[in-house]
Amino acid sequence: MRIRGPLAAVLASCAALAALCGCTVQQPTGADGRPAPPVHVRLPSGPGSVTTRPAQVPAPSARPPSAVVPSRVLWSPGDSGTGVRELQARLRQVDWLSDGPTGSYDDLTARAVEGFQGRRGLPRTGRTDTVTWQRLVAMTHTPGPWELYLMGGQPAGTPDPRCLTGRVLCIDKTTRTLRWMVDGRTVSAMAVRFGTQYSPTRDGVFHVYWKARTWVSTLYHSPMPYAMFFSGGQAVHYSYDFAARGYAGGSHGCVNVRDEAAIRRLFAQVQVGDEVVVHW
Repeated sequence: MRIRGPLAAVLASCAALAALCGCTVQQPTGADGRPAPPVHVRLPSGPGSVTTRPAQVPAPSARPPSAVVPSRVLWSPGDSGTGVRELQARLRQVDWLSDGPTGSYDDLTARAVEGFQGRRGLPRTGRTDTVTWQRLVAMTHTPGPWELYLMGGQPAGTPDPRCLTGRVLCIDKTTRTLRWMVDGRTVSAMAVRFGTQYSPTRDGVFHVYWKARTWVSTLYHSPMPYAMFFSGGQAVHYSYDFAARGYAGGSHGCVNVRDEAAIRRLFAQVQVGDEVVVHW
């Protein structure tokens, strides 16, 4: 398109002046390297006359990405304590765990947590983080004392009459439960495992005659932490095998406990001379 009239004369004068000065006019570019879009500016040289002048386009300001706060891990395999026990009790309420509670974050607990996470679209880590815990708490109620100490799916049941007086380790083979009782009151309860058919745990009334915080069986060379001996070589003690394999195994006659935190407290309370009742 040819430009005529006063505007053409103005443009020609500008071009001549630029050539005389030996300079060139470059069109500004935007942040992306492309020519900036023109804007229309009304000149005062004459009514109705217009020209275009390139405009600078400011580069968009860089905005930092929103910070994502990671979910904090509360419990993971190898942990133990009352928090883990409550986690296990709540997992039992939603049918993701049939064993325990034990208070120890074992492989069964990790698999239960992983299954719960996967069903609800959470990362399947097997570790209990804040998001997993909040989802579980929202679906369950606060467990009571018996829910926290349910063992093998069965409550401890009615104690044997011989356990209702004095200080007694009341051991029930039917429910596989040990109750620590003082004057007829249950102080604590925990899951236990017994000997096999070839080395059964003896029934009857006994007394704790010796305690050993750390002990290794002289016959089977297996560790027996927190041992409370009541009948020959038979004792109530913590079992690493019971903690790892559950009821898949058995003892050589001892009463195995798999909750280390619970038996640690029990060991501190039981005294030599306290009664032990093993019954069906």
